[in-house]
Order: sequence, then C-alpha cells, then structure tokens
Amino acid sequence: MEIWCGIITISDRASRGDYDDLGGPALRQVAVARGWIVAIERVVPDEVREIQRAIRESVSHGCHLVLTTGGTGVGLRDVTPEAVREIAEREIPGFGEAMRMRSLEITPNAILSRCLAAVVEKAVVVCLPGKPAGAVQCLEFVEGALPHCIKVLNQLPTSC
Repeated sequence: MEIWCGIITISDRASRGDYDDLGGPALRQVAVARGWIVAIERVVPDEVREIQRAIRESVSHGCHLVLTTGGTGVGLRDVTPEAVREIAEREIPGFGEAMRMRSLEITPNAILSRCLAAVVEKAVVVCLPGKPAGAVQCLEFVEGALPHCIKVLNQLPTSC
C-alpha cells in the first residue's frame, strides 16, 4: 500500500530559526526508508491553531499519515495533544499506550510523555516526542499497525 505522509515539527525555537529542526529530518529519513511518500513538511510554533492548520493542510494534500514531533511533554508550551484532540474524530489510545510502555524500557521519563494517535478525517495523526531518537523509536513501536489502520480508514462505506 502506498502511504502518503506529512511531517510536522512543533517547536517555537525551530520555527523562529533559533536552531535547526532535527526531528522532522529524522522522521523523513525513516519514512523514505519505508517507501512512504513525504508529501509535505512543516515547522510550526507551539500554538494550537498553527498545529491544527498544518495537520489540516497535510490531510488536504492527500496524506494518509501525519507525523508530528514535539509538544508532547508536560511543559507549559507543550500543546500538541490538545491541538490534535480538538480536531480529531476519534483517538486511538493503543498507540500512546504502546509508545509509553516500550519507551519506559529505555527511560523512566517516558512516563511523562503525552504521545498519542488520532483520526482526523481519513488520516492517522501520530504525535511523537520532540527528540529525534525518541520520535524515531516511538514511530517504530507503532508502525506495524499503520498500514491496516490507514486501509480501514480509507475504505468506502458499503451499502446495506
């Protein structure tokens, strides 16, 4: 199955150019290695409306999968989960649970993670940590379920 992917880095500092975005390129490398088509990449500040706009833009470009990196911690500016929940049709709790459980094997701070996945229109949005290694690891923990999830979301309804 061909998967079209959007990648959104959520960081005040990277969006201002204070430092280079490392999370987005790390996710891009994984996506390309998996054969996914990266259709859109954005860097946005930790602002709910900017995050939502970037997600909706990815979906409107035909992305089946939107990967976000950043804004999933407990800091005051970490608003990615709230932004996604406001526009989601439904949350997929198993993704966040799996990412936290597997990450706890690596670091005790994983318990602070608010990573999640949700459905926005016909796309899966996966909210990953901001650190590149953590983002890649968490994606690897859940990527096996993505093709089936995307296939189910994009099936046409059957008539009765």
